[in-house]
Amino acid sequence: MRIDKFLKIMAIIKRRTVANEAAEEGFILINGKKIKPSYSVKSGDILEIDMWNYYKKIRILDVPAKNSVPKKERDKYILMEKYIPKEPEDLV
Repeated sequence: MRIDKFLKIMAIIKRRTVANEAAEEGFILINGKKIKPSYSVKSGDILEIDMWNYYKKIRILDVPAKNSVPKKERDKYILMEKYIPKEPEDLV
């Protein structure tokens, strides 16, 4: 499954187009490397998202076979390892 689709299905980023742009701009890393929106995620990948208002580090436990995952089942697929919100003064 493509990274942009995975981020949308798992509700990490709300829109696939935003996930696509974030990957193209280098805000998304997999295993420490910049990736393209077409990157196929795999179990065991470490996903890092460094957006303007937060930083997230997520371990991908499994890739869903369906195009939707109920909110209650998301913990089966991802493990949030780190979440750091950025304050407005950090953005200057």
